[in-house]
Amino acid sequence: MKNFFVKAKLALEKRLTLLKIVFVLSVLVFVINAISRILKGTDWQLVSQQLMGRSLGQLALLLFGGLLAVSPMLIYDFSIVKFLPGKYSRAYIIKSGWITNTITNIAGFGGVLGATLRASFYSKGASKKQIFYALSKIALFLLAGLSLLSWLALLLIYGFDLGEHLANYGLWLIGGALYFPLLFIVTKFKNNGFFADLSLRQELTLTVGSTLEWLFVAGFFLLVGRILGVNHDLTAIFCLYIIASILGIVSMLPGGLGSFDVFMLIGMATFGINRELALTWLLYFRIFYYIVPVMVGLAFLVRSMGGRINDYFDGIPQTFLATLAHRILTIFLYFSGIFMLMESAVPSLTVSNKVLVRFYPYTFFFLHQLTNICYAFILLGLARGIQAKVKKAYWPMLAVLLVGIINTLFQDWSLSLTIYLGIVLAITLFSKKALYRQKFQYSLGSLAFDGVIFIGSFLLYVVIGVINAPAYSNKHKIPSVLFFPGQQLWLSGLIGIGIAVIILYFIMQYLTTGRDPFADRDFESERVKQVIATFGGNETSHLAFLRDKNFYFYQVDGVDQLFFMYRRKNDKLIIMGEPVGNQAYQEEALQSFLHQADLYGYELVFYEVDKDYTMLLHEYGFDFLKTGEDGLVELDKFTLVGKKQRAQRALMNKFEREGYVFSLAPNPLSDELLAEMKRVSDEWLNGQVEKGFSLGFFDEYYLNQAPVALVRDAEGTLVAFASMMPTGGKEILTIDLMRHSKDAPSGIMDEIFISLFKYGQEEGYTYFDLGMAPLSNVGQSKFSFIEERVAHLIYQYGYKLYGFQGLRAYKNKYATGWHPKYTAYRKKSSLLSTMWQVIMVVNQRADYRTANGGKKQLPFIPKFLQP
Repeated sequence: MKNFFVKAKLALEKRLTLLKIVFVLSVLVFVINAISRILKGTDWQLVSQQLMGRSLGQLALLLFGGLLAVSPMLIYDFSIVKFLPGKYSRAYIIKSGWITNTITNIAGFGGVLGATLRASFYSKGASKKQIFYALSKIALFLLAGLSLLSWLALLLIYGFDLGEHLANYGLWLIGGALYFPLLFIVTKFKNNGFFADLSLRQELTLTVGSTLEWLFVAGFFLLVGRILGVNHDLTAIFCLYIIASILGIVSMLPGGLGSFDVFMLIGMATFGINRELALTWLLYFRIFYYIVPVMVGLAFLVRSMGGRINDYFDGIPQTFLATLAHRILTIFLYFSGIFMLMESAVPSLTVSNKVLVRFYPYTFFFLHQLTNICYAFILLGLARGIQAKVKKAYWPMLAVLLVGIINTLFQDWSLSLTIYLGIVLAITLFSKKALYRQKFQYSLGSLAFDGVIFIGSFLLYVVIGVINAPAYSNKHKIPSVLFFPGQQLWLSGLIGIGIAVIILYFIMQYLTTGRDPFADRDFESERVKQVIATFGGNETSHLAFLRDKNFYFYQVDGVDQLFFMYRRKNDKLIIMGEPVGNQAYQEEALQSFLHQADLYGYELVFYEVDKDYTMLLHEYGFDFLKTGEDGLVELDKFTLVGKKQRAQRALMNKFEREGYVFSLAPNPLSDELLAEMKRVSDEWLNGQVEKGFSLGFFDEYYLNQAPVALVRDAEGTLVAFASMMPTGGKEILTIDLMRHSKDAPSGIMDEIFISLFKYGQEEGYTYFDLGMAPLSNVGQSKFSFIEERVAHLIYQYGYKLYGFQGLRAYKNKYATGWHPKYTAYRKKSSLLSTMWQVIMVVNQRADYRTANGGKKQLPFIPKFLQP
């Protein structure tokens, strides 16, 4: 007989899964059949009206109530960790618990998914057995609260006679009520090691947690009914809810989906609640207790798992998503701002155009013309800050969006509009990680684009107002698209534009003010001299002493290693040549410079850099174009002997016969000599304004930094001079200013060059740098890059200010080799605006900066628009 029972048990266990499947399918068939009968005659238009008929306040209350109803389930997770060895922070338990509980709410009680999630979240330092035991203990108490509430429902039904139709379900309530007493007996009186570590206090905590869970969710269900205006006895509805919950659990369908709903629909019909109202009630309950909390849970889960995935892929996914959100937000802000301006300026056009009308639901709604225009300008102003990734634009923009969203929903609330604006808000929150810059810098392109929008909008608005005025409209026919509803409304909008301009000014001031490490500063001569003295200079390092540039110093352990020379132009830092100093740190210095400049909204442009440094810049995202060639003379190969140099030989002999004398005047230069040089320089300039940046100008401080080559005639009168440019070594000898008086004989510059070549040979220099020939071999071939050909065109007209025609032909008499020079710029920068800014800097007046190094401000122009 014993063997028979053993065999029967084994056979039953083998078929238990099959029996469960059959049972669940039977229940599912019943539920589907019942739901189809119930829904067959439903007035869905009435359901839709009831769903959409809730106010924002009611929806906010439902949202808060649904989230609050889920919160007691977190007690389970705080209890689980006490059975496990791992230590977890309160925030981690709340996040993990929310994910698990909201998902298991839909997946079913004690489901495999919930157990798997908890095992994943709390597995630190725990064995599989420990995790299994902890989860099993918690699972036993999930229905403890429902059991206790079943006792309360029995009391209400049979003690207060709530209705015979509820008493018919007494057997189900009794079954549910007996669960907790049986559980308590098993855990406290059965001699089993499984419950050995389950103290009375822990049992009480789990029981209270389960009771609060079921009480809160039942309370939320009743709250939904109250918000929908149900006036029936909510006590009876409470009992009905407890019975339906028990039946939902017995059905073994996830979340009681279908079985719970069918019973509630049938039960509420017996209370006289119409089918449409009951369906609305259940839909709101499912949305705010199940769907919304699980969406929050899934967001936590994606963030948790996303963090691991993001770390695994070196931060690329997060950067991509944040960048995508940033771009979408920027487009939305510009779209909304421009559309609102169009709607205010040409309302007839936007209303009559079928395409534009479709965009109405995708922006903000303000009923007043003045408010509409002001808000549009604010959106566009903040859009520029967001587009530039300025960190401090985030909170004002978020506040403005919230105001727009709330106002829009109050004006025209709908579920689709709410979802759309909710997505906009979510994108806004996610885009925060893409905003990192400290300041906003106006680029030429941004300035032009915003100028077209703001100035164009103002002019269009004024023109429309003028042609709609009675003095004009009575005599002329106005196109229908330009018709404006009324003069008073137009005047209100004009006032709005005036207010908006003031607001826009303060927004730009806010975005552009603050610390700027690249602002113009006093010339730090000692630091410059120390770097050159320690590590040597290069062919452009002497230009530092013009004092018309700023400097970025790179330090290691507080010691200057090298520096970059630059000048600001809008959002560009135009850098002169390669960095000067310790070349062992040139790449680290470049990385530091790029990072710091980007942080404050600047782009770097390198002017006249050699091939090797250009290739380094290319690795860091720079494009480049050739802007000329630098001529070098190999001094050990230079000679006046031979047929080729016959003309130069004759010229030098002529000067010698006529008594011209070449000499080098060491610094410091005397006041008398400087006065003579100034006379020669003024005659050479002949009233033209001197340039700076890449070329020297007549400045006593600058000229006193190195010896000066002089040529005097037989009477001792100075007729020509050239300023030397020491490079901190004997590799390269070069000069900067070369000037002669109006009475100097032809060929006097050849006298200086040849004399300096001989001087360089005597002093052991390797090369003499003749300087750059702009546009030399740039963009000449039809196979050249289009950028180089455009640059050639720009330089062709820009450099006419210098009068460089024939410069290469002259230098080619002596040059033994030509080395290309490049301008390097960021790949995504506009070539046209970049080259224009370079030309503006190169052609900048020599008195660009005042004597103490400060920048001259242009009057009547806002600070953020100063070049």
